[in-house]
Amino acid sequence: MADLKRTVFFDLHVELGAKMVPFAGYEMPVQYPMGVMKEHLHTRSGAGLFDVSHMGQVILRPKSGRYEDAALAFEALVPVDVLGLAQGRQRYGMFTSQDGGILDDLMFSNRGDHLFVVVNAACKDQDIAHMRAHLSATCEVVAVTDRALVALQGPRAEAALEALVPGVAAMRFMDVAILPWGGVDLWISRSGYTGEDGYEISVPKAVAVDFARALMARPGVAPVGLGARDSLRLEAGMCLYGHDIDEGTSPVEGNLTWAIQKARRAGGARQGGFPGAVRILRELAEGPARRRVGLRPEGRAPMREGTLLFAAADGGDAIGHITSGGFGPSIEGPMAMGYLPASLFEGMIVYGEVRGKRLPAVIAPMPFHPTSYKR
Repeated sequence: MADLKRTVFFDLHVELGAKMVPFAGYEMPVQYPMGVMKEHLHTRSGAGLFDVSHMGQVILRPKSGRYEDAALAFEALVPVDVLGLAQGRQRYGMFTSQDGGILDDLMFSNRGDHLFVVVNAACKDQDIAHMRAHLSATCEVVAVTDRALVALQGPRAEAALEALVPGVAAMRFMDVAILPWGGVDLWISRSGYTGEDGYEISVPKAVAVDFARALMARPGVAPVGLGARDSLRLEAGMCLYGHDIDEGTSPVEGNLTWAIQKARRAGGARQGGFPGAVRILRELAEGPARRRVGLRPEGRAPMREGTLLFAAADGGDAIGHITSGGFGPSIEGPMAMGYLPASLFEGMIVYGEVRGKRLPAVIAPMPFHPTSYKR
């Protein structure tokens, strides 16, 4: 792992007994001594602290000083309503290709006079280059390299963070704020990747470890690794880029139509105008040939990524495949998501081929575990 990058928390992870693994070019903690199952359940009942500093943080600062100019420029790259996002609010989006595929998914927020964007670790260099190539005439594209990023997730997250940073309890799901702690500014959003209430917090690297230690000193807070992060997001029905969505899947196929607001759809105030609009608007109107769905395999055996799906228990060609799968500690059973013909519907049974046998799985609604966002 000599050529892997490390976040500012590396020594703290080692001190806490983390098992380190390669992930998106970084050496990251997959679990701590508590273990993946207990870390998962702890996040659902207490508060889990995650190092997500490998993700990309980017500021889009309009050269005119007007947020509207940055918003309209950004809308040329994403099929979502950026102009209509209120100040102090965050929204989910995705970069699309000319073919209508997804280059990356992301979060962006309106911070008054500029946009703040958080992109996936594995795609961040390409994403920053993509933004610089298309937005530099309108915006300064500033990669933030002097800050770490942590996520505090779970029902005890609010009390733990409010004790250190008064004011966060008043935030609602997808609010963003800049609040002081220890003489520095924290960039905080009330959001996350677990289905739980919680926060993502950008903190200057110089004080990041002190901040993490202060959080872990609060009741109910424990460090959580990538293993539980993956099972938590899967229970919440959330996509992992490069697995459940990629350049070969459109937002409509990916079942992400909820993220395409009326303003960018046919008949909307600013319809189209984004890469892949012809395909994406057509699929919105006519429906896609296939769609990402949730699956609940019967029995206890998980169906992992790459498992082929069939319409019958024997015979016939594969009709789809699984993109993420595993065991859900909170639902006490296996779960998966994958792609199937859009003509199939919830409640129908398909068959996943596991070790040479076709086992039944029911097409099921997502999320598999109820979300608990503070609205």
